[in-house]
Amino acid sequence: MTFAETPRTPVQLRACAKTFADGTRALEPLDLEIAGGETLVFLGPSGCGKTTTLRLVAGLEAPDPGGRVLFDGQDVTPLPIEKREVGMVFQSYVLFPNMDVAGNVGYGLRVRRVAEAERAHRVAEVLEMMAIGDLAHRRVDQLSGGQRQRVALARALAVRPRVLLLDEPLTALDAALRERLRVEIDALLRRLGITAIYVTHDQSEAMALGDRIVVMRQGQVAQVGPPREIYFRPANRFVAEFIGTMNLLRGSRRGGRLQLAGGELALTAPGAPGEDLPDAAETEYLFRPEAVEVISPEDASLSGRVASALFLGDRTRLVIEGVTDRPVIAEAAGRREFGDGDRVGLALDPRDLLRLPG
Repeated sequence: MTFAETPRTPVQLRACAKTFADGTRALEPLDLEIAGGETLVFLGPSGCGKTTTLRLVAGLEAPDPGGRVLFDGQDVTPLPIEKREVGMVFQSYVLFPNMDVAGNVGYGLRVRRVAEAERAHRVAEVLEMMAIGDLAHRRVDQLSGGQRQRVALARALAVRPRVLLLDEPLTALDAALRERLRVEIDALLRRLGITAIYVTHDQSEAMALGDRIVVMRQGQVAQVGPPREIYFRPANRFVAEFIGTMNLLRGSRRGGRLQLAGGELALTAPGAPGEDLPDAAETEYLFRPEAVEVISPEDASLSGRVASALFLGDRTRLVIEGVTDRPVIAEAAGRREFGDGDRVGLALDPRDLLRLPG
């Protein structure tokens, strides 16, 4: 069987919770459907339950009584990791220093007693796939971090797993290498069509790799959806503020306008959130930095002063004070320069505002 012939295995989690022996509740009951061939990314802060969920799928942890893990409808809950036909890539590589690259990649096949000729074929296949065929006989202590991670990924793929599990595999790498490997992994997963579950706390990785993202908080799912939905239509304040940068406007609503320290903002555009709400003593709205346009203060009903300006090449990120009770982050395109203390106007379409539960 080749990679092209490997079936795309759907994964189902049924009432999967996890309580450790000391009473710590790491994961609340979770029901989740992962489509065959889908790349699902678990994203969240440390201790939110994302790695625990991955370990339940792998068979490294058992769910609380009543929880079940199914691969294509088959209940694999009682099976240990070596019986589940999964490949796993760790943050720490976990390579054998006494073996060369080919030995490391072929280790899982040897344990499974794959015939020597077939084993050599598969090792050569995945080494070529990961563009490290010329490293087959090199010792792992002679490899760079990026090369070691490619070896770890090749080893996981050599067994032609039903499900590929990746636990923060790029965290130990520098930023430039992380970006390059992220692109390579995305292309590889889409080419192979393998079901993959990826754990990360890096939002950029999640957005780039995930067909869907599961945002987790304190052992529970805060939102599940495609990256664009998670970013542009967050379900609650936690997701909105955890993903990317989010601004908060807090002011009084009067006559369809939000009264702020830096002026006012019309809220009555069709489709704007809460356009029909009554006046309130205090109202909060959220918006992304890219939703606001930096304009001349003379042409704006809302303005503030630049507290700092960070030039990023294609744009300048501004921290603007005096608009509301906390600084506003805005991005200005082009070559315009800004200095601390400059007064700037802000134009914001009320349809880009969000009103969300906590």
